[in-house]
Amino acid sequence: MTAPLTPPPPPHDQPPHQVWQAPPDAAVGGAYEQDGPGMKSEVRAAAVVTVALALCGVLLGLLWWWLAPHVPLVGDQMDKSWVVYLKDSEGEQAIGVDGTFTLLALAFGVVSAVVVFLLRRHGGVPLVVGLAAGGLLGSLLAWRLGVWLGPTEDVIAHAKAVGKGVTFAAPLKLGAQGALLAWPLAALVVHLGLTALFGPRDPDPYQQPPYQGPYATPPA
Repeated sequence: MTAPLTPPPPPHDQPPHQVWQAPPDAAVGGAYEQDGPGMKSEVRAAAVVTVALALCGVLLGLLWWWLAPHVPLVGDQMDKSWVVYLKDSEGEQAIGVDGTFTLLALAFGVVSAVVVFLLRRHGGVPLVVGLAAGGLLGSLLAWRLGVWLGPTEDVIAHAKAVGKGVTFAAPLKLGAQGALLAWPLAALVVHLGLTALFGPRDPDPYQQPPYQGPYATPPA
């Protein structure tokens, strides 16, 4: 009786179950291609946002000039010289001027952040920088436009023109320069909040299938 013939064992340099499988495209470059627009596209979008928000400062300036309360002044002539003083020394019109600008700027910041988020949900650092820069430029433009549209800044000449004891409006100005930051700060806070709540989520790496290498063992 002879022993049954058995096939020789496979060579050591080749496993019994060899599967040649190329790595999936998504693991190499597909995920990066679908990860959002490139840096150039994000920079262009940020530039468009900056310019658009800066131009919106014209509307903010018009609204501020229209809605801000007037600060009443009175001119008086003493010894051939003119002096100008507040008609109502206890009035709160000057505070109302700053408050009107601040509230309008906050509203512009909220609206601009919502619009930018709806148009560009993927966001990105350049877009956030453009949002803040555009809000600041818009505030500066609105401030200077409101001052230019308002009463003249030469109060002595204005007092001489209207006459002694006649009430006239003071120049439109911001007493608190920090109001210029209301628009960009509101835009940043609202945009970051919307991105955290409703922005796209990155895929969880622990829920992706493991990489099947060239010597991976096929499932049973």
